Amino acid sequence: MNHRITIAVAAVAFALSVADVGAQETGAATTSAKPMSGNLTSISDVMLQNAASDPKNWIHPNGNYANTRYYPGAQITAANVGKLTPKFVFQTAVLESMETAPIVINGVMFLTTSFNHVYAIDATTGEEFWHYKHKMGPITTFCCGPNNRGVAVSGDTLYMGTLDAKLVALDAKTGKVLWEKQIADPDKGYSETMAPAVVDGKVLIGTNGGEYGIRGFVKAYDAKTGELLWTFYTIPEKSEGDWAVNDLTGRNMHRNIDAEKAAYAKDSSFYQTLGGGVWMTPAVDLKTRTVFFVAGNPSPDLYGAIRPGDNLYTNSMVAVDLDKGTYKWHSQYIAHDVWDLDAVSPVILTQAKDASGKMVDVAIHGGKTGHVYVHERGTGKLVRFSEAMIPQENMWVLPTKEGARMLPGANGGVEWSPMAINPKLRMAYAANLHQPMTYHVEESPYPGGSKLWLGGAFKVIPSEQQWGRLVAVNIDTGKVAWGAKTPQPLIGGVLATAGDLVFNGEANGWFKAFDARNGKELWKYNCGAGVNAPAVSYMVNGKQYVAVAAGGNVQIDAKRGNSVFVFALP
Repeated sequence: MNHRITIAVAAVAFALSVADVGAQETGAATTSAKPMSGNLTSISDVMLQNAASDPKNWIHPNGNYANTRYYPGAQITAANVGKLTPKFVFQTAVLESMETAPIVINGVMFLTTSFNHVYAIDATTGEEFWHYKHKMGPITTFCCGPNNRGVAVSGDTLYMGTLDAKLVALDAKTGKVLWEKQIADPDKGYSETMAPAVVDGKVLIGTNGGEYGIRGFVKAYDAKTGELLWTFYTIPEKSEGDWAVNDLTGRNMHRNIDAEKAAYAKDSSFYQTLGGGVWMTPAVDLKTRTVFFVAGNPSPDLYGAIRPGDNLYTNSMVAVDLDKGTYKWHSQYIAHDVWDLDAVSPVILTQAKDASGKMVDVAIHGGKTGHVYVHERGTGKLVRFSEAMIPQENMWVLPTKEGARMLPGANGGVEWSPMAINPKLRMAYAANLHQPMTYHVEESPYPGGSKLWLGGAFKVIPSEQQWGRLVAVNIDTGKVAWGAKTPQPLIGGVLATAGDLVFNGEANGWFKAFDARNGKELWKYNCGAGVNAPAVSYMVNGKQYVAVAAGGNVQIDAKRGNSVFVFALP
């Protein structure tokens, strides 16, 4: 590794080529262990649309099209969660970070691992039906670990994005490949770790690569044929924007607007390498035919002189037309970001009170800044932002060659970790991390897409404590209702249930349940490796189960594992 990559590993990033991961990860195969369960059913559009009220299945990565991660079943409650016990542990063949959110259909679970393995198992016993291992292309370039966050499902087909920037369709019953399409060029820094979304015959998928000088996008493919239907670029050709002086919360970002305007007038061609990756599953509003997502940091991360302007639509929530992929609106949290505080955690669609107290449709996002942002869903207008969930200091001090200390550090706040909401309690639950860092800038021309392009480094401060905080925010007021501090930073994601519980995992192996109303810890189980994935819940034969992956995490170097743990009441 060169010096710049070594620095990035210490902070947040990790880069590999396929040659580094070993021959065992490059062979392609689907192996069958036992016949598929006869209970597996085809997933209809109606089932996908009504998933929010279905306690039997978990058929979206984040529970439903609104990404609420709210499970409607209430068999497990604050009164009995203390009796929760493990029912089985499924061990995969891959000992590496796990960020999967399993899909569960009529007692059949589909889970993924790093390096794009997919398993189909019995969701009550852990018995394996089949195992698919993706054949990687000759080049993979990716940041922050070789992760995969799960599959999407529609009909009898599973869909997965791959590290070599492909979209793969698999037969859910057998694991056999039905088709695969090359989404983008991995040699230019593109890769896929997000779980796609499938809606009305379209597979929606974004791209990684903001650390490599890509041009971000969301694409829609025909679910049956893999034909490309539309592309929305998160970087428009004219990316200067409004030359914002303040961030979305009104704080001055210390930009030299005159210098930026002069530089932009000389050269605006950099939009081709301006970043803006879309890391996480979009939310979909079928009533208005709108797709909502957040776009990540500009490239290079810290060296802003080479990319003058607001750098649209980086660090923004974006709304586009579901059928045509055309722009509807955007709201930018940080213009011309030079701190790598990109928008990553997936958008949630819900309702909240506006400034007048009226309940309105909103889209919310948990930021690396440590705020939960609440937007009018139709316009993107900011309704409110929450109290800071973690310390904020020296915002927005500019990076220097020697290093400038600012909080939050480049991991957040809320990293990619999906939030959850409890609509009855009016709360959003966010997994935060506190990692004090110094920001270092260096002049850095575009090196080519397969090389990490940070334009400097962000370094953790060894003398300062790092920790995490699970936080409940009232979405009607923006007030923090409660917070539970953890000894290590939190990355992974949250599950809320109708039993008024919140489930969250920690890097030290603890998987915990909290009272959603007050944050009281009610139950915990140590899984032996970092629980850095979002949990899911489902019901089989009248019994509610909770499942979570324990495989650790690259970004915070949590202990690696290879297992999915499944719990239920006795």
